[in-house]
Amino acid sequence: MESVTSWLLYGGGILLVLRYLLKNVNWFLYEHKLGGKQYFLPPGDMGWPLIGNMWSFLSAFKTSNPDTFIDSFYARFGKTGIYKVLMFGNPSVIVTTPEACKKVLTDDDNFTLGWPASTVELMGEKSFISIPYEEHRRLRRLTSASINGYEALSVYITYIEEVVKSSLEEWTTMGDIEFLTQMRKLTFKIIIYIFLGSESEDVMDKLEKEYTKLNYGVRSLRINIPGFAFHTALKARKNLLAIFQSVVDRRRNERRQNLPGKKGKDMMDALIDVEDENGRKLGDEDVIDIMLMYLNAGHESSGHITTWATYFLQRHPEFFKKAKEEQEEIIRNRPATQKGLTLAEVRKMEYLSKVVDETLRIITFSLMVFRETKNDVNINGYLIPKGWKVMTWFRSVHLDPEIYPNPKDFNPERWNEVRKAGEFLPFGAGTRLCPGNDLAKLEISVFLHHFLLGYQLEQLNPLAPMKFLPHTRPIDNCMARIKKVK
Repeated sequence: MESVTSWLLYGGGILLVLRYLLKNVNWFLYEHKLGGKQYFLPPGDMGWPLIGNMWSFLSAFKTSNPDTFIDSFYARFGKTGIYKVLMFGNPSVIVTTPEACKKVLTDDDNFTLGWPASTVELMGEKSFISIPYEEHRRLRRLTSASINGYEALSVYITYIEEVVKSSLEEWTTMGDIEFLTQMRKLTFKIIIYIFLGSESEDVMDKLEKEYTKLNYGVRSLRINIPGFAFHTALKARKNLLAIFQSVVDRRRNERRQNLPGKKGKDMMDALIDVEDENGRKLGDEDVIDIMLMYLNAGHESSGHITTWATYFLQRHPEFFKKAKEEQEEIIRNRPATQKGLTLAEVRKMEYLSKVVDETLRIITFSLMVFRETKNDVNINGYLIPKGWKVMTWFRSVHLDPEIYPNPKDFNPERWNEVRKAGEFLPFGAGTRLCPGNDLAKLEISVFLHHFLLGYQLEQLNPLAPMKFLPHTRPIDNCMARIKKVK
């Protein structure tokens, strides 16, 4: 017995030592070399070697309460608003307060882009999430008018309304549908038309399938092995590049041969033809990476948020009634000769705008964005070393009960109060603010306008569990019936 007890104690001691060594590998790799600076790092936990905090992050977001991940930091280290972690293979810091998020997103002197290698590889080195600050400013200046400009939106609204009306009518005849899936198809059709015009019908089905695969890998670990999300997404990117390259080649060939142009000019034409003040034009790689990024962001976010806004309104009759009354008022005030919505009418939808903002807050489509420190930076009295990644954790800001009482309750009325800078960040902030935010809100508003006036959503599995990665959604993609109402 004494011998067995000794061996058990000996084995237990070895396990404790091994656990101590493993838990301190990350300290040796990332903190020890900082010397005295390590004592000014934010509180936190870098987890296990190589894996870091990714296991606990993914585990939490596969449960019914993903906020247990960040809550564990609050419980262990207090609400300091800043925590050190090891995520996506890099020593990092998570910031969770409006002030800290605003600082990180607007201080271009101290922070640059810091997206994970997997995201950069999938979106492209010439996309907006990768290019340096000056090049980003140049490309944004050259392309923003074609996406968010008043004239562009005034043109797009006619097509958006046409697609919304035909889709709603079609869905009423289809019986049981995955509402989210159909909504993503609707928004994808819109964004494809804006970018590819008349050519969109030929390539839309191919593109949609590949984009679905791509999106699942954007925030995954960079493991290029069959069966992993990144591997599948990388193959999807290659297929997307081939499709876009064929379109670019055809357009450039038309220009060389002076072939008759199309009736209208789409975004692809604008990207090929645009040049800056020095006469520089975009190369094929620039055009394709910009297209790939815009098309992915332009349908995923608006498709999901429109689904959730419809879902929330249908579940809250009092808010549905107020939003519908506003839309009816717009119709009553319309000249008899006018057909269809105008951009001016959409901008008068004050209550509906609150519905959209409340949906954006609760769902927080973009959980976080990534930056990297250019220099040693001090936030909340803590040091973030040069070269470390910083994640602005929007979900914590949007669901903070001190900012938004009862934060998980859907309540558009809370937007009667003006919010401080940094408290509402659905599209980011600063110079890297999402360039398609106005287009996304336009799509959502046009859909809700027509839905409120003539339809209802009958969800088949109202208690369906939720999935939170890559984006929040019911596990059945909101299986429902769309019905007409008088």
